[in-house]
Amino acid sequence: MMLISRFRPPSRCIFLSEHLSKHLKIPKCALHATSVLHTKTAGRHSPTINRDKPLTYEQANKPDQIGVRKSWNSFSTSGLLEGIRTAETSHEDIFIRKFIHGTWPQMLASDVIIKRRGNQIMCCFIAIRMKKPTQMYFLIGYTEEILSYVLKCVVKLEIQTIEESSDLTYKYI
Repeated sequence: MMLISRFRPPSRCIFLSEHLSKHLKIPKCALHATSVLHTKTAGRHSPTINRDKPLTYEQANKPDQIGVRKSWNSFSTSGLLEGIRTAETSHEDIFIRKFIHGTWPQMLASDVIIKRRGNQIMCCFIAIRMKKPTQMYFLIGYTEEILSYVLKCVVKLEIQTIEESSDLTYKYI
């Protein structure tokens, strides 16, 4: 009983916002206190009423399932403890993805997966067959040569093609 009475607040309790506004010359309306929102909404797709929204396998798995059911989009050893060139590797990955998105306009059906093995970079993605095979081979060679020249290492593309983007539908929500 003695402990409970010792920790009671004084009868004339001043709210925190009033106390701060008096001493720090802050107007009352500048301080706000709200409760913490513990919902996870990033990377999650909300279901529709008719269940007609198509999702790929990448989109169907939630972000907290990365490393369990789904893998990372970049494979490199620079993120390990005392890894070298961490920032440069991240910038190169962003450059590779933007270059591929610009070189293959409206043809990418999936995310670009980047795998680094020694002095070799493997870029994997799924493309939609919108052009003739000879034009696709030209784009593959062009992309490999330009990226190899800019990044100063061997760059290889692994591409799978599909007829249309609806072929990648994993489920509907």
